[in-house]
Amino acid sequence: MLLVIGAALALLAVLVHYEFMRIYGDVSSTAFEGLTWGLTAGPSGLALGLVAVAAMIGFMISTRRWMRLLAVAIPVLMLIGMLAVTPAALGQKMEKQFVSAPQCLTEGTAEPLATADRESQQAFDSISHIGHFSGGGMSGVGGCTRWFVLSGDADVLQHYRAALPAAGWKVIEDDGRRLRAQRDGRAFEVMPCPGGGVIWAGNEEDPAFGQGTVMPAGSDICAAHH
Repeated sequence: MLLVIGAALALLAVLVHYEFMRIYGDVSSTAFEGLTWGLTAGPSGLALGLVAVAAMIGFMISTRRWMRLLAVAIPVLMLIGMLAVTPAALGQKMEKQFVSAPQCLTEGTAEPLATADRESQQAFDSISHIGHFSGGGMSGVGGCTRWFVLSGDADVLQHYRAALPAAGWKVIEDDGRRLRAQRDGRAFEVMPCPGGGVIWAGNEEDPAFGQGTVMPAGSDICAAHH
């Protein structure tokens, strides 16, 4: 009976872990990183402890070998199950909360913000992008800023070094930390961040990412997203 209870708790724990990662997980994490984070930051760790205690008691009081093997197998299979469902949970979150292209336009925006958003959107639409974009960001007459995440390893700057000239943009700054390009009075800038990056489009005379206007100059734009 104790082993049955432990198995039921293990199955429930896998389902809880899936829901926790689907809502709170980091989509840029690997399956192992997601499992580790879920065990330390979420209810998965507590569930593992309960299942482990039940399995240990079952192991100690069991009189048959197969029952002892089952007691050991339950928490191990639980961890394997959590690891297996983590990519699906993160994929579900990415599908629901992220889009494949940056979006600056917001219905009902008044002028002159609406015009600035349209111009930034046209700049973004002219370029082939990388990663998955969150719905939020910063928009205004000083340009549009959007963050993105990567589901795998990719060189953000290398992608835009190729994509910008191919779209008719001229790269004017590239220091290995950020890249800036211009075309027809418009400017585009990209900076890698841990697990993704941030892009901006605006007028060529404007500073990128709203720094000096909506954000203090020199502030960490990557940290601002979190």
